[in-house]
Amino acid sequence: MSTDGVRSKVLPAAALVVAAALLGAAQLWASAHGVLGPLRSLVDDYFANPQSAAVSWAGLGLACIGVPGRVRVISLVAAGVLDALTLALQAACGWHVSIGTGPTLALTALTVTVFRWEGERRRTALHAIGFGALLIMASKLADTWLMVSIIAGPRVLDQYVQLADRALGEPAWLIGRLLDALGPVPSHVLHVVYIQLPVAAVVVAVWQLRKVTTDGWPRHHLVRTFLVLGVIGPIGYVLFPVVGPVFAYGPLGHGLEIGDWPTVWPAFTSDPQPMLFDSVTARNCMPSMHTAWATALFIHSRSGPRWLRWAGAFWLVCTLLATLGFGYHYGSDLVAGAVLCLTVESALRDPERGWDLYRARIVSLGAAVLAGLLLSYRFLAETMAEYPVPAGILVLGSLAAVVFTFYATWFAQPGGRVAQWGGRIAPDGFATDSLPSQGNPDKLRESRKG
Repeated sequence: MSTDGVRSKVLPAAALVVAAALLGAAQLWASAHGVLGPLRSLVDDYFANPQSAAVSWAGLGLACIGVPGRVRVISLVAAGVLDALTLALQAACGWHVSIGTGPTLALTALTVTVFRWEGERRRTALHAIGFGALLIMASKLADTWLMVSIIAGPRVLDQYVQLADRALGEPAWLIGRLLDALGPVPSHVLHVVYIQLPVAAVVVAVWQLRKVTTDGWPRHHLVRTFLVLGVIGPIGYVLFPVVGPVFAYGPLGHGLEIGDWPTVWPAFTSDPQPMLFDSVTARNCMPSMHTAWATALFIHSRSGPRWLRWAGAFWLVCTLLATLGFGYHYGSDLVAGAVLCLTVESALRDPERGWDLYRARIVSLGAAVLAGLLLSYRFLAETMAEYPVPAGILVLGSLAAVVFTFYATWFAQPGGRVAQWGGRIAPDGFATDSLPSQGNPDKLRESRKG
């Protein structure tokens, strides 16, 4: 059996074992601390008490990419009918009304059906179902991880981040006041955009993967970036616990807030301290994962038709405005989230290019900038607040350096100086010495096709 054949069999099995172990460990931890946990949450999805309709439907939509059109239609229609029946049952029994059970049941039935298929059709369908299931379970693991962040970080570092944010003009206060002045309509639009990010991601992913049943799977797509970001990013919640302006300084602080966001600008303090906070608010600000995911959505929409490119830009701008305007994040969180996204995307993008000097450069730069930002927010916050202009130039300049290097490495048109500096100098857009199959014409043509 070839190396690729072994990899195609071993890696999915290994991923399944790791996922099962993570889910089991998370559920044991959750049960020990009296919270729901991913497996109990999944059981609720099956028995008419789903936690998130958007995630359940997004998972089914992603799974349906890999099946023929007739099966796809049957699955989606069945999910809609089952959700309608669930709503009727909930209303008749006086239960909490919510949708999401239908797609969960339909996805399960689809999985059982696909296992009876054979050959390439079966492999393609299971590949898509695996991504759909991973999206759902990653969401449930994330909910448990938010509880971990609360227990691991009883004291939050919001005073440090708020001081550091003076270097960026404290945009959470600016945008928060602006939304208050504009009235309820813009806030409602931004709220819908903010909470429906998984749905927008599935739209982009469906466009990228629309031909998998005939042309096979692309080497890289949005779902891979989303999942890797979801694994790496939340580590920051434990290492750097922050709750956000609307909690630490605003009306959702449960009596522990130290300000009046966004009406009153916080006073400068020369002695920031970790704040003891409540046991219900997640420490999920640093980095901003909504910013990271929306940036990934924007990047992957660039290769689509005009309507998709505009939608990707719209979702990114609205997500940034929502994170700040609702007080969920500081500007510093957004910078960290964007750098994280560009770093992870650079590690995953165009795998046929290999790990050449240019990929190593952008990944190393992104990792160094992210580490430098977090250390600066924690240990140089007072200095950043005292000298906001030079500090702001350094923060935004470091972000600009990562953005420019990312563009030069992956998007610059071959032929120009920027593209040459980024290693995009060959006809296929890559530096000649970066191709993994250099010297073998057959393999070279295969790698360019892949």
